Amino acid sequence: MTKDNTLTIDGAVVAIEGERNLLELARKANIDIPTFCYHSDLSVYGACRLCLVDVAGRGVVASCSTPPEPGLVVRTHTPQIREIRKVAIELLLANHEHACPTCPKSRSCQLQDVARRLGVSEVRFKPALKNSPVDDSSPSLVRDPNKCILCGDCVRMCHDVQSVGAIDFAHRGADVAVVPAFGRNLDDVECVHCGQCARVCPTGALTPANDIDDVWAVLDDPAKVVVAQIAPAVRVALGEMFGQPAGAVQTGKIVVHTDI
Repeated sequence: MTKDNTLTIDGAVVAIEGERNLLELARKANIDIPTFCYHSDLSVYGACRLCLVDVAGRGVVASCSTPPEPGLVVRTHTPQIREIRKVAIELLLANHEHACPTCPKSRSCQLQDVARRLGVSEVRFKPALKNSPVDDSSPSLVRDPNKCILCGDCVRMCHDVQSVGAIDFAHRGADVAVVPAFGRNLDDVECVHCGQCARVCPTGALTPANDIDDVWAVLDDPAKVVVAQIAPAVRVALGEMFGQPAGAVQTGKIVVHTDI
């Protein structure tokens, strides 16, 4: 590590080794910076403004869109930055449905997680949520616009990675929303039901459809024989959860327990 190719983050000297931005460099140094709209497999968007850092001589900048340069001195958790982040979270919560206990993402919601980490104990802003109908037309996805924080992750995943474009931003100002084309339901547009939008959604705005009640109803029907079939991809993905080499085929080694 040469001094010519390093910068300082929170007092630690970190080598620049091909990272695209300050956020990646901070994560390499095990420094946690909250963000909603940054994913390594998506384009840099810079919408959530949570990943702000203070660069000496430059002021507050978004770490996801600032390339690393030798000699920079970066601070990630100054009082000013923490206050900016808290206000941003409060604004999101003021425009967000608060039915958290019944939300499918309740235990994995990034909005809840960041709010807890930043110590947000109250929302000082007047609620501005306009209740919109939940779209459950799709056989595989549920879209709840009342929980959308407009991070754009789903839009970029659908457009940039999947090349489908089933959802996008619409309208302007306070009326902006993420919707399928022409405000239709998901089942009426070219959605391929891949589920990638739900994978990157940080809240419960896009979640996989829940068929558990339907499955129990079939299991309780004595006139039906139930056969379980797992997707082919499970054969090569499940093994990694048990320490097997990536791609190791698990055919004939999977046991399903039904005594729930």
